[in-house]
Amino acid sequence: MPMPTETLLATTYLGNQHYYARLLGGPCHIDGYEHYLKQSYRNRCDILSEGGVMSLVVPVHHRGSVKTPVRDIRIDYSKRWQHRHWQALVSAYRSSPYFFYYEDRFAPFYERTYPFLLDWNLELQALVLELLGAPGPVPLTDRYVEPEDPSGDWRLGISPKQRLSRPDPAYTPPVYYQVFSERFAFVPDLSVVDLLFCEGPASGTLLRQALQPTSEATKESNPQSSNV
Repeated sequence: MPMPTETLLATTYLGNQHYYARLLGGPCHIDGYEHYLKQSYRNRCDILSEGGVMSLVVPVHHRGSVKTPVRDIRIDYSKRWQHRHWQALVSAYRSSPYFFYYEDRFAPFYERTYPFLLDWNLELQALVLELLGAPGPVPLTDRYVEPEDPSGDWRLGISPKQRLSRPDPAYTPPVYYQVFSERFAFVPDLSVVDLLFCEGPASGTLLRQALQPTSEATKESNPQSSNV
């Protein structure tokens, strides 16, 4: 099932800004049949808190190295993680310019129960896309997709793990005023909610501007190419 002209992405929990720039940058599919990967954005997002960057992790039922399709991963509700995540978001962003406007849209997700991680992620993604002024939903693949076109395959390339993350010459992280800018240097590529709560309706435009067409990005990285 090759998709040479499309971007292939993993599912994410409130994915980072690079992820959403790719999502808004052209036709995409999300692979719901890939093997679940621990310590990834599939069940984690990074926000900026009073103490610095904070990772919010959705606990899941997963048995070690068992190769389980991400669509079959169940959320673990044995601990009050939803309460902790929501309190962390409120504490971090209640003073941001747009949290007040979006608070009632996000709060219900931290009260409902979603058996499967993929369903939770997709429902949150639908809300984020709406707030970004982007069409949705993003289609899912109907099977695991073999990585035949590495340039469009970002399932592993957008990762918190340095050894997996790969440079994207077409992408420049948006720069904006963050809540704790007086305390910390600017932190790029946090969860998309950091951008939404700080920039509101302008977020979609900033993400679209962050991703250049590949040809333009190539020219900038190699100025001599325009003279060939």
